[in-house]
Amino acid sequence: MSYVEVPGAKVPIRMWTDPASVEDVAMQQLRNVATLPWIKGLAVMPDVHFGKGATVGSVIAMHGAVCPAAVGVDIGCGMSAVKTSLTANDLPGDLSRLRSRIEQAIPVGRGMHQDPVDPGRLHGLAATDWDGFWERFDGIADAVKFRQERATKQMGTLGAGNHFVEFCLDEAGSVWLMLHSGSRNIGNELADFHIGQAQKLPHNQDLIDRDLAVFIADTPQMAAYRNDLFWAQEYAKHNRAVMMALFQDVVRKEFKKAKVAFEPVISCHHNYVSEERYDGMDLLVTRKGAIRAGSGDFGIIPGSMGTGSYIVKGLGNEKSFNSASHGAGRKMSRNAARRAFSTKDLEEQTRGVECRKDSGVVDEIPGAYKPIEKVIDQQRDLVEVVAKLKQVICVKG
Repeated sequence: MSYVEVPGAKVPIRMWTDPASVEDVAMQQLRNVATLPWIKGLAVMPDVHFGKGATVGSVIAMHGAVCPAAVGVDIGCGMSAVKTSLTANDLPGDLSRLRSRIEQAIPVGRGMHQDPVDPGRLHGLAATDWDGFWERFDGIADAVKFRQERATKQMGTLGAGNHFVEFCLDEAGSVWLMLHSGSRNIGNELADFHIGQAQKLPHNQDLIDRDLAVFIADTPQMAAYRNDLFWAQEYAKHNRAVMMALFQDVVRKEFKKAKVAFEPVISCHHNYVSEERYDGMDLLVTRKGAIRAGSGDFGIIPGSMGTGSYIVKGLGNEKSFNSASHGAGRKMSRNAARRAFSTKDLEEQTRGVECRKDSGVVDEIPGAYKPIEKVIDQQRDLVEVVAKLKQVICVKG
């Protein structure tokens, strides 16, 4: 489908979904965003749903301002995927050992590495300026300085919630490695700190929603936020790179005889800020639950833990600010999912997938998410499908 335009106070709301299908509270958030004095455009993805301040699944373009809540609290959260030389025929009948090896290599939930991962021992990571990256930690907000030791040990860890590590097969039977994670606790704490700082500023006192507080260009507060924001985005990117290297290391060891080869890694943020130019104007574009889909840009749009994912290529549609959805999107809250579904439902909906099937992940059941096929179909003018993947192993936090 192409987009539907809904009137907004300052800008129209361009929606790549049926407005009638959007929950009332999310629709109100979109209208709230459209009232911001600095806004120049608002694009809504088919996976849109309620979030903190701004909806998940929205792309907000502003001139001279940025809203921390429109980035998402997990700054830099995103996806990585890589195609391997393995095929379905190389996989053992019992995948539980492979899942166990992945879980041993990559801490999940609140877990962290006992000692920081040495990137020098991992394929492809030694050339990165790790020392320079960590030196920049000294320049971020004092409120999180005491978190450095934990941040170093959480580098290369998954986290909880909807984060995952997966072994997937495409329709031709090729094996792909995929993972979803962000900036761990340090990014979350930086986001919360700066949202609080923004809410105290005089120009934000009359906003329709205090969670939409913004920083204004050419102010000390904006400079401080941008510094911490871009550091956290880089942390998230490094975090995924370390995890993918650990994941590949597991695969090399488990399939020694196959001498596994890996294609270049596809990686994309879906909670972040980017400086972009549209209609001759320099804008700060926040994608909260959305990926960049410029012409030729590769992206990853996952479904749920039982339905599969898509590798896509952007079509460069400027009406969406060169964006597309970041996933299927939730259709019910975590609490609602726990009330509606049981572990038996989870077992049924993840049949054929080696994964956790206990009460701790019922809130991630496929039935709590929108149908990924419909979400893809609604953005055919934003992306083209390169590959459709189906997971055979899913490691959850």
